[in-house]
Amino acid sequence: MEFVPDKPWSPACERNRNPILEVLRRQFADRRRVLEVGSGTGQHAVHFAAALPHLVWQTSDRPEWLPGIRLWLAEAALSNTPAPLQLDVTGPWPETRFDAIFTANTLHIMGWAEVEAFFATLPGSLTEDARLTIYGPFNYAGQFTSPSNAAFDAQLKADDPKRGIRDFEAVDALARAIGFRFDEDVALPANNRCISWHR
Repeated sequence: MEFVPDKPWSPACERNRNPILEVLRRQFADRRRVLEVGSGTGQHAVHFAAALPHLVWQTSDRPEWLPGIRLWLAEAALSNTPAPLQLDVTGPWPETRFDAIFTANTLHIMGWAEVEAFFATLPGSLTEDARLTIYGPFNYAGQFTSPSNAAFDAQLKADDPKRGIRDFEAVDALARAIGFRFDEDVALPANNRCISWHR
């Protein structure tokens, strides 16, 4: 894929996309329709949709991110990437039902009330057998997994006190409250995790 200068571009997406893809190949092997919450630049979407052509990969994000996502989708010209949806986790969600949800590097950007809203609203857009995979940094038992994650958390809170790396146990409790069961927790590069649940 040729680099287009006016497209948004994230070096982190380039680095982490293949390790995440290996998890999605397993978790979403029998899925049909995925909603990606917080698609950001759109890089993940085109990479995963091209590698997993059996999926309809539905991007979504806040309005300011949609033009960049459209550039990536237009350039890739894949048949399984419909136009991005405007989605704020505290606002209305799509009425379409999805059998998989993916989100990357979003929970630590949201405030905790938004994380709670994300989980509370999910059931209305999900099938009964849906799967959920979340990528990003997590704490365990209230502890950082690395000095770099501790520094990252401090940086996040300096930008906005509501932000911060989330505790796995708290997120797992929100998932369980809407009928999900923990499936796997995969360690990925740069002290990130790919955690999956299923209904």
